[in-house]
Amino acid sequence: MATYEAVFDALGHTTRREILELVRRRPSSVQELADQLPISRPAVSQHLKILGDAGIVSASSLGTRRVYSVNKGGFEVLRQWLDIMWRDALDSFVSFADSYPEEGVK
Repeated sequence: MATYEAVFDALGHTTRREILELVRRRPSSVQELADQLPISRPAVSQHLKILGDAGIVSASSLGTRRVYSVNKGGFEVLRQWLDIMWRDALDSFVSFADSYPEEGVK
């Protein structure tokens, strides 16, 4: 199972974010992606492997080609992490605010 760290690491590279944006717009083969990027097919394949290992893209067979598309569920682990982080930050703020006496209240 992918972790939020794997998703962040995968998205930390500009080329992988470009690839993700391309497959978000249209499921594509490695060759179709390489045609739109200034990198080789093997480099695209390596980036797709990292995106796939992070669970944010998936491949399906279409004849002799593998077509890559966004795996929407792959972002769930990141969404859960952000929800927890946001909840904890708000809880900390409430605790901090509650620890100060109200000024000007008579």
